[in-house]
Amino acid sequence: MDWMEGNLMRTLVTGGAGFLGSHLCDYLIKKGHYVICMDSLVTGSLDNLKSIESDKFLFIKHDITKYIEIEGDLDYIFHFASPASPVDYLRYPIKTLKVGALGTHNILGLAKAKKAKVLIASTSEVYGDPEVHPQNEEYWGNVNPVGPRGVYDEAKRFAEAITTAYHKRHNVETRIARIFNTYGKRMKKDDGRAIPTFTYQALKGADITVFGDGNQTRSFCHVSDMIDGIYKLMMSDYVPPINLGNPNEITILELAKYIKKITNSKSKITFHPLPENDPKTRKPDISKAKKILGWEPKINFEKGMEELIEWFKRIFF
Repeated sequence: MDWMEGNLMRTLVTGGAGFLGSHLCDYLIKKGHYVICMDSLVTGSLDNLKSIESDKFLFIKHDITKYIEIEGDLDYIFHFASPASPVDYLRYPIKTLKVGALGTHNILGLAKAKKAKVLIASTSEVYGDPEVHPQNEEYWGNVNPVGPRGVYDEAKRFAEAITTAYHKRHNVETRIARIFNTYGKRMKKDDGRAIPTFTYQALKGADITVFGDGNQTRSFCHVSDMIDGIYKLMMSDYVPPINLGNPNEITILELAKYIKKITNSKSKITFHPLPENDPKTRKPDISKAKKILGWEPKINFEKGMEELIEWFKRIFF
C-alpha cells in the first residue's frame, strides 16, 4: 500500500530507534500507520528496528535539534527523542538539554505546519525527588535544576511548558505523557536503570549493585502496557499531562533479591553510595489514565520479567 493513496495514517516517531520508540514503531505499523522513524542514533540503535519488515516504514537518520524537513502530509507525531537513562543523559548533558528544548521546538513547529497531532514523551522525573506520594498530575515537583539529574528533569519540564504554549497560542493538538519506569525487551544492559542492570549482573554472576540502603522505591510498567497507554492518549482528546505507569511499588533491594532468585544467580548483593538527588520514592497515581483513557497496566510483573530474562540470555550471553 502507498500512503499517497490516502488510506494510511502517516506518522512520525522521533527517537524511534530507542527502547520505547522502537516498540512504538512496531505497534503503529500493526495498527495500519505508515511510520517515519527519525533518530540521530546517539543513544538509539538500528538493532532495535531489525524486526520491522514492512513497506509502511521509513528510517531517516537526523538530529531533530537541526531543521526538520518531511515531504508530504503528517497526521501524527510521537516525540520520543532524548537520552532517557541516567548513564546516557549524564554522558550527553548538553545534547539532552538541546533535544528537550530545540528539538521539541522544532517538532512543535513541524506539527503546526503539517496540522499534525503531536504527543510529547515526558517523564515522571518532572516530579524530581517527590514530597507527595503517590505522585499525581497536580504536583509541581521537587527538582534541583543545577544537580546532575537537572539536565534531564528540566529538559522535560521545558518540553511540557513549550508544548502547552503551542497548544494555547497556536491551537496545535498536543498530548503530554508523563512516563514512569518501564521495562522490557531492547533495554540496554548498561544503561544504569535497575532492572536491566540487576538482570545482566545476576546472569553474569557479578555483584548486584544496590545504591543506598535499597529502601528507595520504584514502580515498573511492562513496555507493551506503556505503548498501549501512549496510543490511547494520542487518540484521546485530553490535553493536560497524564501519568502512565504501574502503581505496584517495590523497593530496590526487594527487586535485587527477586531478580537474583528468579535467575538462580550466585551473585552477591553489594551496597554503594546513593547518587545525588536520586528519588526516594516513585509511584504514579493513574486515576486520570483509568478514568479518561480507560487504561491500566495488565501484564503481570513475574511474566514480564520472565520474558525480559529470556531475551537478555539470548542477546547478551
